Amino acid sequence: MSHRNARLTVHGRRLLVERVCAGRPVAHVAAEMGISRATAHKWVRRWRAEGEQGLADRSSRPRTTPHRTPAAVEARVCRLRQARKLGPARIGPVLGLPASTVHRILTRHGLNRLAFMDRPTGTVIRRYERDRPGELIHVDVKKLGRIPDGGGHKVRGREAGRPIRGMGFDYVHSAVDDHSRLAYSEIHGDEKAATCAAFLTRAAAFFAASGIGRIERVLTDNAWPYRKSFAWRQALADLGAAGKLTRPYRPQTNGKVERFNRTLLDEWAYLRPYTSNTERTAALADFLHTYNHHRSHTALGGKPPISRVNNPAGQYT
Repeated sequence: MSHRNARLTVHGRRLLVERVCAGRPVAHVAAEMGISRATAHKWVRRWRAEGEQGLADRSSRPRTTPHRTPAAVEARVCRLRQARKLGPARIGPVLGLPASTVHRILTRHGLNRLAFMDRPTGTVIRRYERDRPGELIHVDVKKLGRIPDGGGHKVRGREAGRPIRGMGFDYVHSAVDDHSRLAYSEIHGDEKAATCAAFLTRAAAFFAASGIGRIERVLTDNAWPYRKSFAWRQALADLGAAGKLTRPYRPQTNGKVERFNRTLLDEWAYLRPYTSNTERTAALADFLHTYNHHRSHTALGGKPPISRVNNPAGQYT
């Protein structure tokens, strides 16, 4: 993936090569595209040597790091961290290393936070995650106040944009695959049993179209439509999936969809001042596409959720 300040994408490099091959001077093409002549010559040279593959992104990581801390010293840092729970400021003087170096070592080995370790044994606690797509789907509903025509207080000011009595709420139903974090959402006017059941059926169709052919279990909170509804049970039976409920008063059990709800608010619902409820609703589809196909996910090594859907387990960085 190109770094955030890169002037050229793969498409831009292809345009560069096409223009140079058409007989135009490299210096002129470089000036048009806002890059240096050295950079332009580099991509033309790679294309001539490797063809189309030469225009692809590649890691800028150095082949060798001669000044990196020796592995034996890194092992000693990790042992002190796991055995005595010492921080960088205390490990550094013991081993004669700067605290900043110790911190980088601990981060590299996933030991930079004590919360990442089991306190008695010092064993690294791995992130909770299912082994394959479709093994577990998290489902939840987020309630949002509707936006009046002309916008709310963020558009019209506090006095003019006061909530209008009777505007009601939107209910954003969301489903998130535990393994890949692939997400699907719909906006409805309620969270009744029939609505929840129909949403699950459509969510399963979305996951199937994306490459997740079978849903094995569905995790929800303890709301009535999920606990008592015949429509919900029938929807699960039609999918051949088992229903699973979170522990009462423990929303973190359904943490992946709860975290998705927070992203939903930050990057869609509250991203900008919408002038109508229809405008906000229309923006949801673009957000979901960006989230699933383009937005880097920290839990997936900076890759988008779709990159995990069809990959075999263990093939991710």
